[in-house]
Amino acid sequence: MARPILSRIAAVLVAAGMALPAWAALDIGDPVPKFTANAALAGKTFRYSLADALAKGPVVLYFFPAADSSDCSIEAHAFAEAVDQFAALGATVIGVSADDIDTLSKFSVKSCQNRFPVASDESKSVINGFDALMQTRPDFANRLSYVISPDGKVAYYYQNLNPDKHVERMLNAVRALPKAAASR
Repeated sequence: MARPILSRIAAVLVAAGMALPAWAALDIGDPVPKFTANAALAGKTFRYSLADALAKGPVVLYFFPAADSSDCSIEAHAFAEAVDQFAALGATVIGVSADDIDTLSKFSVKSCQNRFPVASDESKSVINGFDALMQTRPDFANRLSYVISPDGKVAYYYQNLNPDKHVERMLNAVRALPKAAASR
């Protein structure tokens, strides 16, 4: 009698697991959703286009939970200090969060040090498109970084709430891109 009950429980658990959405980063080789978004650089707002950025070379796209939080400021500062290294490899950097554009305009000056843009995704359409929604706090993006090759595909990704390794891993991934892709 216990065996059929356990089988039913297992079947229900499997069915429930299959009904849940997958919450993982886009995989290497997956095409990324092209997007445009309001962004800020050095306190000035503009319309950012991923397709336009990819036409110039690889893009490091990183998602972060909230501007002006301690870890997000640490991460932005680290990306700001590494922008010249990314540029030397032909890559650009863009940060994305669910913060409003006014908050990000200030963040682009203070934490990003006027070195790279940050985009606002209040609707979370970009965040969801890149599987970057934080499961435990769905009002926020997860700390997730991607290297996107000029052909619009994921070359590398790294997800960790600790901001310490994102820049290093993204630099190594851009360095590992085929030379033709990195110099486009």
